[in-house]
Amino acid sequence: MNSSPGSTMTETEAFAPSLAQIEAAATRIAGQAIKTPLLESPALNQKLGGRVLIKPEILQRTGSFKFRGAFNRISQIPEDQRPAGIVAYSSGNHAQGVAAAASLLGIPATIVMPADAPKIKIANTKSYGAKVVTYDRYNESREEIGNAIRAEHGATLVPPFDDPEIIAGQGTCGLELAQQAEEKNAIPEQVLINCGGGGLIAGCSLALKSRYPECKIYAVEPEDFDDTRRSLMSGQQETNRPDARSICDALLSPSPGALTLSINKKTLSGGLTVSDHEVRAAMRYAFRELKLVVEPGGAVTLAALLSGRIETRDRTSAIVLSGGNIDPVLYREILDEARG
Repeated sequence: MNSSPGSTMTETEAFAPSLAQIEAAATRIAGQAIKTPLLESPALNQKLGGRVLIKPEILQRTGSFKFRGAFNRISQIPEDQRPAGIVAYSSGNHAQGVAAAASLLGIPATIVMPADAPKIKIANTKSYGAKVVTYDRYNESREEIGNAIRAEHGATLVPPFDDPEIIAGQGTCGLELAQQAEEKNAIPEQVLINCGGGGLIAGCSLALKSRYPECKIYAVEPEDFDDTRRSLMSGQQETNRPDARSICDALLSPSPGALTLSINKKTLSGGLTVSDHEVRAAMRYAFRELKLVVEPGGAVTLAALLSGRIETRDRTSAIVLSGGNIDPVLYREILDEARG
């Protein structure tokens, strides 16, 4: 990735994946990852007064976009290193993506997960054959636990977002979105993408900007976990308050990654935030009108549109619904709220 005129490329920026790496990732994951469709809802278009293109990564293998990056990264581990296994840390979706990819490639996997992660995510991760180690996300460091496991067994660490091959794999979602939009004779003027650590939006923004240089791309985060929005404003890594809480368990990274932020500072137009209340309403709308089951973190982009965080009238917008792994009890509770 080139630095701007008159500036010096930092060591971190030098690791940013190129468009060629994203295209190579698309070839690598073909036949393993699902090429999710690009959907359009007449009802949503009418409601928002513009055209909305929906990329439902809820239909991806393991129920989220995370499988893309996980398979791309893990498939490149040298054969002689595979018996030592891999270790990853995740609140759930990366865990499932890593576990599934490792299973397909015959590599043992250990996943460090918060004890309060949705039970369905823990169960699904174990179902792929991975060993799960739980921790207290508010008082323990997942990085320290993961690094200790790696040191003990000589395993390969597969980080959730701050890795060039993970970012390249996630970028295949944006590559598909651009190709599918062209097939619909649509040119996205603005794209909203879910943001936790920033891997999905970093990869997608690189791919989208290569096709649509004028397209505005926005990160969408829970209102108390807007570290990327604030980091884009300050130009440095900002962190979230330790006491912050949100229903969006997939987007609770304490801060953006160094690599993801270095990319997103160059490609994004800004950040948007939504409340848990707005997320719940968006999940109900997705169920009722779009016939899609979306988890809280996966619904923030739709929530941003429905709550008017950005102008949509007479514009072509695109959103990613990043995941659909939600505990059935919580989902039932959210759907029932509309009856109260």
